[in-house]
Amino acid sequence: MAKERRSAFVCSSCGHDEAKWLGRCPSCGEWNTFKEVRLAPSSSGSRPSLRTEKTRQKLSEVDPSPPQKHPTGIEELDRVLGGGLSPGAAVLLGGEPGIGKSTLMLQVAAALPGQGLYVSGEESPGQVKNRADRLKLPQENLDILCETDLDSLLASLETNAPDYVVVDSIQTLVSREAGAVPGTPNQLKIAGHRLTSWAKEALVPIFLIAHVTKEGTIAGPKVIEHLVDTVLYFDHSAGDLRILRASKNRMGSVDEVGLFRMSANGLLPIPDPAGLFLEHRKEGPPAGSAVAAIYEGSRILMVEIQALTVPAKGGFGRVYSDRIDASRVSRIAAVLERHAGLRLSDQDIYVNVAGGLRVSDTGAELALALALFSARAEKPLPGELVAIGEISLAGEVRQVPHLRRRIKTAADTGLSHWMAATGDEKTEGTNVERLRDAVAHLAAESVHTA
Repeated sequence: MAKERRSAFVCSSCGHDEAKWLGRCPSCGEWNTFKEVRLAPSSSGSRPSLRTEKTRQKLSEVDPSPPQKHPTGIEELDRVLGGGLSPGAAVLLGGEPGIGKSTLMLQVAAALPGQGLYVSGEESPGQVKNRADRLKLPQENLDILCETDLDSLLASLETNAPDYVVVDSIQTLVSREAGAVPGTPNQLKIAGHRLTSWAKEALVPIFLIAHVTKEGTIAGPKVIEHLVDTVLYFDHSAGDLRILRASKNRMGSVDEVGLFRMSANGLLPIPDPAGLFLEHRKEGPPAGSAVAAIYEGSRILMVEIQALTVPAKGGFGRVYSDRIDASRVSRIAAVLERHAGLRLSDQDIYVNVAGGLRVSDTGAELALALALFSARAEKPLPGELVAIGEISLAGEVRQVPHLRRRIKTAADTGLSHWMAATGDEKTEGTNVERLRDAVAHLAAESVHTA
């Protein structure tokens, strides 16, 4: 009979385990990352399995109807989740410290129907109670458990199954199978697997709060994202604005964005954010500023794209952009230089989106191009102008989905003039088919205005 292993060496970077110590991890390639951990015995003293026996069935006999979703009581969260919570859904929420993850989850726990359980591994019951009192939340149907031992938590869940669970945070949970140090990749793997397995078998929704690294990704790194149904990231923008978006969602779309404003009464949803990211100036926009109508999930948002060009040192220009992909900025700059005669290769290009929103919609490319033109030519664009369109490598301005809806939303926010490719000559705005025509039109308009 093979001798039972009493310990193992686990890589602190990726969670790979070996029977003996190695200098370099064969999985991730990192050096000196193996640490010895004690293994739980596999005899009768080991923990009982929480899994029940599964039965096979034909795929053709499976009921394809999706599970019924229940609203969380917070409309912006339901939007990102895809309509609400499904039974047994596991949701991972990540964000920087102090951004409002615990506040949001406490508001959700107080708003959901049924008896909930808030598991706190970082705060005492008094601290959670003080936050709930400050937010004026109902507390009769919410239990609190301050626990960091995974086995004890699962035993409590098995004994008294709540209607929903919030774990704050998963990095604080410790399993004896992975040693005594919390927050390691192996601890996260075990805790994530066992908690999501319990949630799906008990059909109880569970929220797992997770910290993020300095790079902005969920710490671990990302070792439990494949286990959960939905991965949400909580990000902050200018001032008290908070942005919630999904990077993974088995129950809905990942294109929706939830917008909140942090206040003394907690996180307040922003149901109509069309003009939220626009700066209302008395003297008109400066050079290098253009407004785009972007499509985020099921909503149209007006965003201000800002560009700045300065002569590059050494004659080789670089692109600095984090809210719009830098490769997209480089491509639009190359199209402008090739098809509109605007020299940008000897310029350092800086691009930003006002309000901190990340823009990936192709409908913002025409506005990006016009912002670069405005910055390079030092000519402000009309303050009531909104630009909508995709730019091809041939210098064409292409139509984008939901064009009419974008134009209507822009008009509702005070942007009375639009520039886009509609294919219809009888339009009230400026119909452009090529980028050089758009640049020439604005250059002539600037000269006429001057």
